[in-house]
Amino acid sequence: MSFQAYQNTQRITEDPRQTEYRLFGQVTGALIEAQRVQATGGPLMEAIDWNRRVWSALANDCRDDRNRLPEQVRAQIISLSLFITRYSKRVTREGAPMEPLIEINRSIMQGLAGAA
Repeated sequence: MSFQAYQNTQRITEDPRQTEYRLFGQVTGALIEAQRVQATGGPLMEAIDWNRRVWSALANDCRDDRNRLPEQVRAQIISLSLFITRYSKRVTREGAPMEPLIEINRSIMQGLAGAA
């Protein structure tokens, strides 16, 4: 019970950048773990799909006119999301390395940490 209370408090006190950083940390960790164990099949698909869904949600948010990010930044995020989707298919279908996906996420995390 106290762990759930801690999580609820964390969500309330965290600013959006911290939340995004934490989410990217979790999904990037899943990608790194899948890479480390040379995951295939379901475990690989889960990590790749989670990452793709995060990026898809970011792109959808950037398409919203109420988004306060500069238009150029929004366009770059949408472009990255499209790349993530295309490249993820290469990872799952052709066995392409996951490193580009991991590095993009790490770069975003560095930006979020710097902006915090």
